[in-house]
Amino acid sequence: MISVIHYDDLTWPEIAALPRDMPLILPLGEGFEPEQIAAVLGTDSICLLPPLPYGWKGSIVPVSDTMLRRVIAGIFSGPQEEEFTRLIVAHAGDENLESPGIWQIKLERAPGTSILPLPAATPQRVILIPCGHTEQHGYHLPMSTDTIIIGAIANGTVQAIPDEAETLPVLPYGVSMYRSSFAGTLNMGGRTFEDFLLEVIDVLVVHGADRFYLMSGHGGNSSFLHNTVKYAGDKHHHIFAATTWLHTSGHLGAPALEQYRRSKRGGMGHACELETAYVLHLRPDLCKMERVVDEIEFISTPNYYMDWIEGGALIMTATWEDDTLTGSYGAGSVATAENGARWLEVAIAEKVAHVHEIHEQAKRRLARRAEQSAQGLTSYSVLEQQIWHHF
Repeated sequence: MISVIHYDDLTWPEIAALPRDMPLILPLGEGFEPEQIAAVLGTDSICLLPPLPYGWKGSIVPVSDTMLRRVIAGIFSGPQEEEFTRLIVAHAGDENLESPGIWQIKLERAPGTSILPLPAATPQRVILIPCGHTEQHGYHLPMSTDTIIIGAIANGTVQAIPDEAETLPVLPYGVSMYRSSFAGTLNMGGRTFEDFLLEVIDVLVVHGADRFYLMSGHGGNSSFLHNTVKYAGDKHHHIFAATTWLHTSGHLGAPALEQYRRSKRGGMGHACELETAYVLHLRPDLCKMERVVDEIEFISTPNYYMDWIEGGALIMTATWEDDTLTGSYGAGSVATAENGARWLEVAIAEKVAHVHEIHEQAKRRLARRAEQSAQGLTSYSVLEQQIWHHF
């Protein structure tokens, strides 16, 4: 009987306690039996990282081998810093994905493993690209917190409007610039994260997609998703790509937070009242509420403070340990599953509204482009007319 540990179910103190010679396995997709992995490695104990849902050959959206190797190196960079010595990619392809300190094993997927097809990629649908992360969430929440939450919101959005939206599987890896402060937190790296998503969008555009909504479940992803949207639009002028700050933070989410929250400002930031409420609703088996520690004394000034909807004009870099010793920003102790269910419903409604707005923007902008084309108008032709009129 082998022992299988799921990395993303753990809290960061539990990861800190793992033996550094324990094999950490990054599966490329689903369908690899733990017993098969353990047998190949000749061990009776393994730790599985969350599967990388796409990017590899045969996946829903494959990228280049070079990009895939960058992603794998980024995912494993944190464990390498923490001196884990057995870092292994498990896959069924013919790529050579080894690099210094990273090994591979090639396995057959279990019979019946389904590989998702490419999204339908029609102009009638917005393709959601939900981005979670695998990072510490205090003493009481699992590493998978962001992935669980944004995955539920994306799936709920598609279920609500299947004719208007479809979703990629949630990406469980993102960017944590403070990575070294708390054990177990991963960090793909900002530029690798951006470049990976840009290649994903490139593949989808080739297959006819023209509308994208990059959805962030993790604050550290947000600025990089903003960059990705801008880069994608600059490269593909005909597409409509959008992103926002975190979920549950817009025209529906913000009022709902204020209506039902039990904490004061500072109680919602990270491993906080909001995220704890979500996980209590979605995965109560992974909540360890007996370990929760509230930390709400963020060093605040009028233009720089922490709450779910970060306020103030200043964007600063600050060391996490200045404000939290447990990894929590907020008051997880006051969270309830009831509020988690309530806020999930609102978050889905907010994303549905965003999808409607992306479609409306596309409809009106395409109509304007068609009208301008019919009239032979371009920015240069208008400029030329103005110059001649001036003279």
